[in-house]
Amino acid sequence: MISFLNGIRVLDLGQFLPGPYCAQILSDMGAEVVKLEAPGGDPMRFFGPIGIDGLSLFYKSINAGKTVTSLDLKSEDGKTAFTQLIKNADVLVESFRPGSLERLGFASAYLKSLNPRLVHCALSGFGQSGPYRERAGHDINYMALAGGLAASGSGDKPIVTSPPVADFASGSQAASAVLAALFGRERSGKGCYLDMSISESVLAWQGMNLTACNTENHQPERAGNLLNGGAACYQIYHTRDGRFISLGAIEPKFWANFCTALARPDWIGRQNEDMPQTALIEDVTAEIAQQDLAHWQNLLDPLDCCFHAVVEIGQLAEHPQVKARGMLSKDPGTPGVVQTLYPAWLDGSPPEPRDALRTASCEDLLEAWTSND
Repeated sequence: MISFLNGIRVLDLGQFLPGPYCAQILSDMGAEVVKLEAPGGDPMRFFGPIGIDGLSLFYKSINAGKTVTSLDLKSEDGKTAFTQLIKNADVLVESFRPGSLERLGFASAYLKSLNPRLVHCALSGFGQSGPYRERAGHDINYMALAGGLAASGSGDKPIVTSPPVADFASGSQAASAVLAALFGRERSGKGCYLDMSISESVLAWQGMNLTACNTENHQPERAGNLLNGGAACYQIYHTRDGRFISLGAIEPKFWANFCTALARPDWIGRQNEDMPQTALIEDVTAEIAQQDLAHWQNLLDPLDCCFHAVVEIGQLAEHPQVKARGMLSKDPGTPGVVQTLYPAWLDGSPPEPRDALRTASCEDLLEAWTSND
């Protein structure tokens, strides 16, 4: 069990995916995470497949390892309880629209006065400033604003990704920022306020595309360059039996190995044709479509050519590499939930399954957190 954050207390005021995923990462690192939900609960409770207890299995998955309690921040009792929790917390992760906590009486400056050591991570759609600060959105909107859709998909239209990239990217980057802030606190003794944007988590990945746009003086086209479908050597191809293969033979030696295996040495010199390489892609597509997936696996798996079959989601658990790494676990306390564990081995040991989501009353939680005061 990873215990880097043992003794660190985290309050999770997030909903849906970004904030809760950030908090789950902190839980995976050993922190005690308490998810505070309004009386109606996180809307994620009713999103996706529903378990026998009426709760979403998605909700249980993204909140495994946490303790959940109900807290009404609009009531005086709720405000009093939250104040006490803040005084005893190390981290607050929230994903309200900008200004929401302030209207409830908990502006960032006030939270800092209650607990100068608090690391407050405000993860909003577009950030705490700018003309879009109060605008509603979901993953597809954040991807649209920040270039994630413009650079993806075919030439006809962008592609909607799954799982939602902006949600998980922002949760990961928020967790990284919180970890760095906690490290900084060890040196300074002071907490901080982190203003993080879900859309900017995608924007932060656009450096190469923006550089290409700047140097080439044009907007990179979808399916028009090396990494988004414009190259034959970096492509997805359809097999005869309706399956798919991926080819990532960017380096010339890998492309040469691939072409030689297919008895097409005439393709080797075409790797650097202008993009999009429509004609070459059509040639390779026609060749791959002549055989079933098993044929290409038998031929190409043993070779050094950056080939891999596209693994269907339902087959992941039985894939030999996934099984060997121990990254998936069925939650014994929640039938139907498959845990995707934190992707890090510690000192030669794989990650351990998370505990199931727990519930606790706010009164019991306050007693536990303040008993040492």
